[in-house]
Amino acid sequence: MNLNFLESVKRQFAYYKQLGDKTFMQLNDEDFFWQYNQESNSIATIVKHLWGNMLSRWTDIFTTDGEKEGRNRDSEFENDLQSKDEVLQKWEEGWNRLFETVNSLSESDLERIIYIRNERHTVLEAINRQLAHYPYHVGQIVFVGKMIQNEKWNSLSIPRNKSNDYNQTKFAQEKKRKHFTDED
Repeated sequence: MNLNFLESVKRQFAYYKQLGDKTFMQLNDEDFFWQYNQESNSIATIVKHLWGNMLSRWTDIFTTDGEKEGRNRDSEFENDLQSKDEVLQKWEEGWNRLFETVNSLSESDLERIIYIRNERHTVLEAINRQLAHYPYHVGQIVFVGKMIQNEKWNSLSIPRNKSNDYNQTKFAQEKKRKHFTDED
């Protein structure tokens, strides 16, 4: 294991945050609170849940359980945020907490033991757990945004029916290392 893993993790998390950011730029204030039906979550609710999870999982990871005593997960699914600004503040606060912690990690930390809901994880396992969880919810955010925008949606990756054009451009270039700020 080496620091390339941690750099890769940072790029992965940054990529998924960027997908959310690009979705938010396409939405107006009321879109953040739209729900397909009563059982579905609005973007605001999904963000609130991610925020609660990120603060809980990435605060004091070596000294407290990743499920903090003060966290009320159920309340994260109550749609009580009032504005787009409030949603974006929670979005940034959660990601900032994650990046502060991940940026502080060293290679030797990856095998250290931490606990989430009293279950033992290495830091590496905890990172992988969240690399599965956060993209799942960011995908929901993108999907809801796409439903709201419909034909006005600006693709976040290769637009429909443009794969051949994209591939021709890519294969005409010199080989290079993939960075998650590139289009997929």
